[in-house]
Amino acid sequence: MLDMQQKIKIFKALGNETRFLIFKNVFTGGYVCSIDSKNPKVNPHSTCVTTIAQHFEFSLPTISKHLQLLREAGVVKMQKKANKIYIEPNIETIRELGSCFTNLVENFENNRELFFDDVVLK
Repeated sequence: MLDMQQKIKIFKALGNETRFLIFKNVFTGGYVCSIDSKNPKVNPHSTCVTTIAQHFEFSLPTISKHLQLLREAGVVKMQKKANKIYIEPNIETIRELGSCFTNLVENFENNRELFFDDVVLK
């Protein structure tokens, strides 16, 4: 279960436009990587760092730093195979974060009273 500090780390990581675009494209399959078909241990939904870097006007080390922050936040996983590093979304973390929002929405009235008890909405 994600604690408050982990959630804050995720939001900080995704609060950067470049990291958010990288995450969105990794999550939605927006990057197509030529994965070596001889290596069945690589998840077909992953993409390699060099493919991601081709979509930005930043150096590979800069993209790698962004990816490292996304990995530390727990929203992507990285796997090294031979001389390539593959990136894929961390579905478990995203699912758990999504359930936090679902709980907020489902309990909206109670949460609103907790935070805005004396505020009258018109």
